[in-house]
Amino acid sequence: MQDVETLHREAMELVDQAVLARQRGDAKAVNALSRAAFTKERAAADLVANQFDLEPTRSVLHRSAAVLAIRCNQFRDAERLIGRALAGNPPDDIADELRDLLLEEIYSQRQAIGH
Repeated sequence: MQDVETLHREAMELVDQAVLARQRGDAKAVNALSRAAFTKERAAADLVANQFDLEPTRSVLHRSAAVLAIRCNQFRDAERLIGRALAGNPPDDIADELRDLLLEEIYSQRQAIGH
C-alpha cells in the first residue's frame, strides 16, 4: 500500500505544479506535468485494480486517474479507468460521479475535438 500512497502523493504534487504553471501561462509545462501526474496516478490505480476490498480507495484512485486522463485528452484511457472502477463495488456517490464523468466530460470533449 505504501507504493500506492507514494505514487498518489507524487501525482498530486505534479497536479499542484501544473496549476502553478497554468497561472504563469506556461502551457508546455502544464501539459508535461499533467501527463506525468496521469502516469503516476494510473500506476497507483493499477496497483489496486484487483483489490476489491479496498473501496472506496480503489474507486477514488481510478476516478482521479480518469480525470487526469481527460485533462491529457486520453479519452480511451479515461473510459477504461472508469469502467474498471465501476466493475468493482464503489460507493454509490462515487459510482454516480464516475458515470457523470463518463457521460458529461468524456463524450462532450470527444464531440468537441471530433473523436
